[in-house]
Amino acid sequence: MPDDLGWDSFDRRHFMVTAIGASAALATSTDPASTEAATTSRGTVYTGGMIDGKKVISALNIDDLESGKKHLFYFQGVETTTGQHWHVSTIVAKGTRPGKRIALVSGVHGDEISTVRTIQTVMDRLNPAEMSGAVLAVLDVSRPAMEGMARRWPNSGRGIDLIDLNREWPGNENGSTAPSRHAGLLFNRLLKPNADYAIDFHTSTTGYDITAFHLARMDLPEVRAMAELFPIDQIFDNAAYPGLLANACIDVGIPAFTPEIGAPRILDHDMIPLFVEGTMNVLKHHGIIAGPMGRTGKDTSLFVGNSAHPVLASRGGFVELLVKLKDKIVAGQKLAVQRNAFGEVVAEYSSGVTGEVASYRTDATSEPGNMLVTVLYNRTPADSFDPLAE
Repeated sequence: MPDDLGWDSFDRRHFMVTAIGASAALATSTDPASTEAATTSRGTVYTGGMIDGKKVISALNIDDLESGKKHLFYFQGVETTTGQHWHVSTIVAKGTRPGKRIALVSGVHGDEISTVRTIQTVMDRLNPAEMSGAVLAVLDVSRPAMEGMARRWPNSGRGIDLIDLNREWPGNENGSTAPSRHAGLLFNRLLKPNADYAIDFHTSTTGYDITAFHLARMDLPEVRAMAELFPIDQIFDNAAYPGLLANACIDVGIPAFTPEIGAPRILDHDMIPLFVEGTMNVLKHHGIIAGPMGRTGKDTSLFVGNSAHPVLASRGGFVELLVKLKDKIVAGQKLAVQRNAFGEVVAEYSSGVTGEVASYRTDATSEPGNMLVTVLYNRTPADSFDPLAE
């Protein structure tokens, strides 16, 4: 379903899909064996398969693994249309002493590439022989989306639907779409049983750029403590949408938040080190690794806002931005100009609030309704809208 689907658009097709999903959920809830399997990880389950020399698993229990080592697996996700499986690259660095377990996740959206390199870099720096607890890295969650470097999962259940996996968590192993089932398998059998904390890394979506940024519930002390350990530019203090992985983790008692590492589809070598440094700080904060803290938000003039003001295109045409990321904006300030093919100005756009530029459209053309600029600011009460759409 599209993100902006309203009740007036709730046609027979959508009704049938909803009914099927409800029936699947009922079947799950009335099957004790299925429910137990979905919520309890009794032990690591090896399928017997191997891919590129790495064992394939369908469930993980870090307690089963040998201490003081890194373990590389493929996690068996949902089946494809040809009866194979989408396999998710998984690394566990298990320390020699008991301690906290933290999950690092990337690739929930397929066009967010800096997230993968960030986690790879963190894992490369870990020496399990000197660690406590464990770090679980789940690197390429939405494999079909990543194959096409696209934001959404191309689900073929009713013709091609493009489904945002970060609206599906915690998923449903017996759900009405493959992405819902995939999310359910990963959440129930990989993430939830093996994490005391979680960080779900993202970037902006294709066609947009963003500052070094977090989406984080700052009202939760354990989330705030982790989020402020990153030497970044901004934090959007907001719960945002239902179905986000971070929210699903919080709902089951796993403090979690969502870093945003700049532009999509690239490796941002200026921004990745900031998020590596922050992640290493979080591991030190939880006693997983030792060492002095690196730079934090105290060193970068971190701006925290509880609301985001979206400036949307009212016309189609060519867009010229008049601001840069992190610029301080006052209400009424002009942000962008739009022209038609003759070069005539068809629209001018100004900010309705005072704050800082958090994101903007990088494509030089726009249809009506596209977001052009987002200004992060503070208001009372906080605005619950999340135009960053992670």
